[in-house]
Amino acid sequence: AGIGDSLALLRKTRLAFGVVALFFYVGAEVSIGSLLASFLMLPTTFGLDPQSAGERIALYWGGAMVGRFAGAWILGRVSPGLVLAGAATGAGTLVLVAALAAGGIAGWALIAVGLFNSIMFPTIFSLALEGLGERTPQGSGLLCMAIVGGAIVPLATGAFADVASLGAALVIPVVCYAVVTL
Repeated sequence: AGIGDSLALLRKTRLAFGVVALFFYVGAEVSIGSLLASFLMLPTTFGLDPQSAGERIALYWGGAMVGRFAGAWILGRVSPGLVLAGAATGAGTLVLVAALAAGGIAGWALIAVGLFNSIMFPTIFSLALEGLGERTPQGSGLLCMAIVGGAIVPLATGAFADVASLGAALVIPVVCYAVVTL
């Protein structure tokens, strides 16, 4: 089976939406991870020195760990599609709060995004592959290629931050999470 045969799988709506969602999810996650320390150093958020800002990033990843455990419990009781939509909506809302607020509210909101990011990748991946049968390995390959969003979206976010501000650039991850929610 060649690449054309694999790309033909994108006619399957569930997989095509999964590829798009994974592209935007990874893009949003990497964008936030790339600018989190700088955002926490802004005088309009925490005004931290570089070392202190870097130390706060552990809280973001700690939130991701807590979210993974909580998400596993929730996913055992609630439809994965609903959990994914809720997590993406939660993450997008927190990023929007970070973009519009100031001080501790803005800083803590962006740190808390890790809690909601925690279940998105595996949930998108699993939902997108549902029903592919023997074609699951090819579908998985397409999903793995979608992580290129983690290289493209942060560039757009950084470019926007350069012409506007870090807070304004957060609109790009907000849009990404909106796509995942859909």
